[in-house]
Amino acid sequence: MKDMSPDKTDTKTFEMAGQCPFGGDRIGGVDGTPPALSDWYPNRLQVEQLHHNGPQANPLGDDFNYAEAFNSINLEELKQEIKGFLTSSVDWWPSDYNNYGPQMIRMAWHSAGTYRIADGRGGAGEALQRFAPINSWWDNGNTDKSRRLIWPIKQKYGASLSWADLIVLTGNCALEIMGLPTYGFAGGRHDAWEADTSTYWGPEVVKDLKTADSFDSMVSRDKRWRGQNGDADYDLENPLAASHQALIYVNPEGPYANGDPMGSARDIRVTFSRMAMNNEETVALIAGGHAFGKSHGMVPAAKIGAPPEIAPMEAMGLGWHNPKGSGNAENTMTNGIEGSWTPHPTRWDNDYLTNLFKYEWKQVKSPAGALQWTPTDPDAPKTPDAHIPGQMNALMMMTTDIAFKVDPEYRKVCEKFLGDFDAFTQAFSKAWYKLTHRDMGPRERYLGPEKVNENDLLWQDPIPVADYALVDAADVKTLKERILATGVSVSDLVYTAFSAAVTHRSSDKRGGANGGRLALAPQKDWAVNSRTVPVIAALRPLMEQFNGEQTGGKKVSLADLIVLGGCAALEKAAADAGVATEVPFTPGRRDTTQELTDIEMFTWLKPVADGFRNYLDKDFSSIAQGVAPEEMFLDKAHLLSLTSPEWVALTGGLRAMNANHDGSAHGIFTDRVGVLTNDFFTVLTSTDYDWTKADGQAMTFTLDDRKTGEKRYTATRADLVFGSNSQLRSVAEVYAGKDGHKRFVKAFVKAWDKVMMLDRYDVKI
Repeated sequence: MKDMSPDKTDTKTFEMAGQCPFGGDRIGGVDGTPPALSDWYPNRLQVEQLHHNGPQANPLGDDFNYAEAFNSINLEELKQEIKGFLTSSVDWWPSDYNNYGPQMIRMAWHSAGTYRIADGRGGAGEALQRFAPINSWWDNGNTDKSRRLIWPIKQKYGASLSWADLIVLTGNCALEIMGLPTYGFAGGRHDAWEADTSTYWGPEVVKDLKTADSFDSMVSRDKRWRGQNGDADYDLENPLAASHQALIYVNPEGPYANGDPMGSARDIRVTFSRMAMNNEETVALIAGGHAFGKSHGMVPAAKIGAPPEIAPMEAMGLGWHNPKGSGNAENTMTNGIEGSWTPHPTRWDNDYLTNLFKYEWKQVKSPAGALQWTPTDPDAPKTPDAHIPGQMNALMMMTTDIAFKVDPEYRKVCEKFLGDFDAFTQAFSKAWYKLTHRDMGPRERYLGPEKVNENDLLWQDPIPVADYALVDAADVKTLKERILATGVSVSDLVYTAFSAAVTHRSSDKRGGANGGRLALAPQKDWAVNSRTVPVIAALRPLMEQFNGEQTGGKKVSLADLIVLGGCAALEKAAADAGVATEVPFTPGRRDTTQELTDIEMFTWLKPVADGFRNYLDKDFSSIAQGVAPEEMFLDKAHLLSLTSPEWVALTGGLRAMNANHDGSAHGIFTDRVGVLTNDFFTVLTSTDYDWTKADGQAMTFTLDDRKTGEKRYTATRADLVFGSNSQLRSVAEVYAGKDGHKRFVKAFVKAWDKVMMLDRYDVKI
């Protein structure tokens, strides 16, 4: 790409000159950039990730109620405004075919398409397409123009309409004006307010965004793949979903831009399955999306300017400056491929599949030098030029399109859709709804009159609506007494409740205690949950007995009873430690069924490592691919939206309760197991002991008395990190102080309640 950075010889202004204006030499990091902490200390655990996107960054304030604000909008009027804009054109970025619809579909698709099922990150939910690194990915070329075009609408509705909702809604409106009956739309996405600095997007290092002459010259693909394309062990590193750094899905020219359709089909299958899409949904999405608009490749990549994040200041947040002609319209450059797939690029029809299978296709190169395909038949239909009146162009297909012809499984789906356009229409509508809503979580978070409330959408993890009255305070008191009278230990009750709740992911709002899925496959069969099975067996008869005694339709769910058991146990443990406390409990969790549980999708929630329960998968070493257990522990704390004090307090309390998955002694630095003491912290910070590696990999340790040499305790990396990491230790020292016990109990109970309530979107938005 062309270097569009400011003149570094200008001494009158400070423009990336390499010298800090406040004194000191900044040179010394990678490629001459200022050195960061990660450059000096590459193995440092970046605990500060837990405080990303905090309230200080939010200009709306903690008291802003987005649901209330969004519901004040007349959605139909808003949609008409969007649709009116879509069929207009402005001089600074003219619309193709006098219709902005296709490029807005691409904007919405690329916003949602970053979602990945492995850890639930990505997706449209926070409009992260506005920030680095996503706003400057190669695959998001010119989406900056799409967002700038709809700014007047965002400006009019202000805080009542998030960018995240507007981006998806604009894509829906675009589909509707071109003839597709959409399945529905739900608002409720909350915007992020700063760049995502914690999500792992891949191991590759960008070589040079400003001098690269093509996408493939910027990054290496090999680092994220295992095996060779076509081999049995061919797979993508977890938790990644895209085949390449800076792509949403796959390279449209094929793996390594090699033009291989079969290799492209394999890439598509891997990447789309990582997005929780099956073969039919994959074909529907790609074939449906390519029914509209065109691809742009009129100028070589080497001539195009820097992406938004490193464009010059006067570009005002817009990147990819095109120096040819007007820099847009017929000269537009986006991904390098030029042309349209159909003769009617602004109409919903089946022409994409018809042309793909009716004609033979040969490889050619675009004006930008990218590989693409054109019909071998000179009599094949043409497509009108998007900007030059009267000019007709040859149809275009990408290598990823030809993949649907050569792959047997994809071909079957294509032939089904070719023979049944109505089935294709419905499949694309539902797949688009799933694509743009997959990361929103339970339907309780959905807002607006067009939300879909059907129970047949298994990917929404449905939980039946409660048809009974909830327990009151007196019932809760009775149930606590009965739970403690079962003889189940306080440690087992705490472990079971936490195991139910800890599956929650704030990324895509999946998992958690609501639904009672701890008692269903696949969760009941996970090794980490084996300790919960007898506890649930003891609680179930208690639930049936209580519900059988009630009149007036009052019931308690198993999901509520599991959480209540943990709360009752903690109150007893705190009292035994000399601190009277009431652990909050909010009833209302419901039980779902095995039929409403997608076993394959819930298997992705199975932990490889869970430091809270001192658990490592038996195949951890091969699965982790060099990632340390404490890094996975940090990642889990992040997915639970914990702060560092909450993380520290929660772990210390769980250790006091011996909430290890196997009941082992690792991290149990106390002689009073099951009592809510701060012993974990006092031992952890003590200078009376030495820690010694107990194995060659430094995965387990022993604590040795300095004076006697006696081995007092054992620990894992998930224990010692709270003493070895400077930021975590600073918090642990607070709880270890002589005045720290009550403070710790209060912090632990608050953090516990937060985790128990993370998935309660029925009582919060």
